[in-house]
Formats: sequence, C-alpha cells, structure tokens
Amino acid sequence: MTIIEPEVGSTILSVQQLSKVYAGGFEALKSVNLDIKAGEIIALLGPNGAGKTTLISTICGLVQPSSGRVLVAGHDITTDYRITRSLIGLVPQELTTDSFETVWNTVSFSRGLFGRAPDPAHIERVLRSLSLWDKKDNMLRTLSGGMKRRVLIAKALSHEPRILFLDEPTAGVDVSLRRDMWAIVSDLRANGVTIILTTHYIEEAEEIADRIGVINHGELILVEEKRALMAKLGKKQLELELFEPLEGLPTSLAPFGLELSANGLKLIYTFETTESGENNISSVLEALREAGITFKDLHTSQSSLEEIFVGLVNQPADGSARGATK
Repeated sequence: MTIIEPEVGSTILSVQQLSKVYAGGFEALKSVNLDIKAGEIIALLGPNGAGKTTLISTICGLVQPSSGRVLVAGHDITTDYRITRSLIGLVPQELTTDSFETVWNTVSFSRGLFGRAPDPAHIERVLRSLSLWDKKDNMLRTLSGGMKRRVLIAKALSHEPRILFLDEPTAGVDVSLRRDMWAIVSDLRANGVTIILTTHYIEEAEEIADRIGVINHGELILVEEKRALMAKLGKKQLELELFEPLEGLPTSLAPFGLELSANGLKLIYTFETTESGENNISSVLEALREAGITFKDLHTSQSSLEEIFVGLVNQPADGSARGATK
C-alpha cells in the first residue's frame, strides 16, 4: 500500500469519537475528537490522570480503544497498523532503555524494528543533532538521566517518522537540557515533522506550541490556536487606585462595565486589545476625568496561559464553556 505524504497544513492525524474504558469501568477517554495538521506543534495539557498518556498510547497502537477510530495519513491504526506505526515516533514518559547496550546499537536496532533498511548516515545525523555522537559507543547505563532521555528521542527518530509524540519529554531534566530539547523540536518542525507533546511546564507550551489542547477526566475540553486562546480567555485588566472612596459608580461610566471594589477605593476595567493594538482605556480615563474621579495609581495585568489552564480544568463537569476540537 502506498503512503501519500500529507502536505503541510493538511490533516495528518484524525481522532474520531475515541473512547477507552478499562475492565474495572474506569473511563480513561470519553469520545475524544481531534484533527492535527501536518507540520504543526500541539501541546496537550492536563492534570495527572487526565488521560494524556492514554490518548497518546492509543494513537500509537499501545492501548486498544473501546470505540472510535484513529486515522494517520488516511490509514486506520487498526487495519493498517504497520503503515501507521511506521509514520509515528514515540518518546515515552518513562526511561526504558537496555542498560548494557551501546547508544549506536540501540538506536540502529530501533530503526530495524520498523522494517527500515540500515542507514548509518541517518543514525549519525540523529545522534549529532542530539549531541550524542561522542557517546555513541557508551553503554546506556553509563549515561546521565538527561542523556538517556536524548537516546529515547533518537530511537523515536531512527525510522524517520512524520509524527513525533513526546510524553513529558523534559520531566526531571535541568533547564539547559530542556532548552536544547525545545530547539530540537523546532528543528524537527522546520523539516516537516508534526509534534504532539504533553507537558507540565505550561510556559513551554506557551512558547513553542501552535495550538493548545486541554484534557481533563478523559475529555478533550478545548483545543485552540494559542494566540486565539489567549485573546479569548486571557483577561486584560486595568486597575485604578482612587484617592477617595466611591459609594457607587456614576451612570456615565456604565457603558464601560467597570467594577468597584468593596471598599470603594479601586476600579477595575476588563478589556480586549484588537490586532491593531487599540483599546478603550483612553476613553475610560477621559470619562473618569469628566466625572471628577481622580486616582493615585494604575496598572494593567493579563491572565497567563497557566491561569487559563487552571480555570478550564476547574470548570463544572458539564463543560458548558468548552471549545471546538478541530
């Protein structure tokens, strides 16, 4: 069967009504729908036990779904297992390596597992890109935890996959190594590799991901383009500290939706900034001046991705504020 290489921007992975119920009745995944485009980076966020690893493991063929289907480049992961698995690379969360094998041999062996012909030049490129070339003859048991994690990435890239799953790839590594890994991720994306990662480091998702997905209690409650998510759910506020307390807001200020603190000494204005950078702050300040209200200090703030994430996972179980998953 011929594998058609997806164009950048077209759908390379389609998850359709995917559910997983374990023998004891626990629902790890609940009708998950998700389309991922070729060449994008998507970050999946969620608390421990939310279903992130189960979702990845199911897509990679390591967990049998209870219902639903997954298509990789148009091929079903169940009926076309060999093709779909050859298109996917997985860097697991746990450090699982053969302690008494060398770096070169374990990466080369991984390539052979997918039926790919030996290609020493490719293995060398992968090891050099991960700063492992000088360790190629070392046994894995002699490597640091960070280096072992690099070996896991090298194994996942050994058969030249088009989709790379990274399950908590920087857990337990130092800051410098974490930065190196994200540089590697950027390089892979530049070469057309699609990246799906789970992470607890929300600032990393905010920095490198094109889209953010939030999963909680087995449900994908939101998938949104990062900037759109920040604009839609990230509150921007102007806080003004007044010289004298107000008993109430003048009617002239009603159009701005200002909030008055309980002690009457602070006004809060929540606003959005358009793409051109415009907002109504100047109009608010002018209206305050006309109403004779003076303030001694002001400052602005904006919700971070972390605050948005916390707000989403703490929503009621009915999920009334969920977004689209396409």
